[in-house]
Amino acid sequence: MKKVIVIGCPGAGKSTFARKLRERTSLPLYYLDMIWHRADGTNISREAFVRQVSEIVGGEQWIIDGNYLNSLEMRLQECDTVFLLDYPTELCLDGAKERIGKKREDLPWVEKEFDREFRQWIVDFPEDQLPRIYEMLEKYRDSRDIFVFRKREDADAYLALLEQRK
Repeated sequence: MKKVIVIGCPGAGKSTFARKLRERTSLPLYYLDMIWHRADGTNISREAFVRQVSEIVGGEQWIIDGNYLNSLEMRLQECDTVFLLDYPTELCLDGAKERIGKKREDLPWVEKEFDREFRQWIVDFPEDQLPRIYEMLEKYRDSRDIFVFRKREDADAYLALLEQRK
């Protein structure tokens, strides 16, 4: 495990899982939200985003946290391991609500409210995003280690196993 992507619905805990994975593997961790978003709430250009992600995936070791379907194929081509957190929508909504008002290393600002548009993105994720993610993963199922966790306990159990192997 040298090149890892962590994907899943917003609020699922991708960043928390990725941080714990970094602690156990010492791989460098990159948050796509930190690349795409500026602290003032604007975004960098799509071209600049793709260029930065390309530079990261060209490296020898990394964990990349985030979905961003427009660059997922590029990351899938280069990774050796995928973690998909496919949790129930209510769990993701609760996770997103829980982080409101908290400073995080994976986002360049503190979310002040759980805005309606972001909430809807989470609600729509299982129909709008997840089928496309599974379709992309299918192409790589024989050549990548792909872990799909449907419960936080399963992800935690995997991390505990990694800790034991240290």
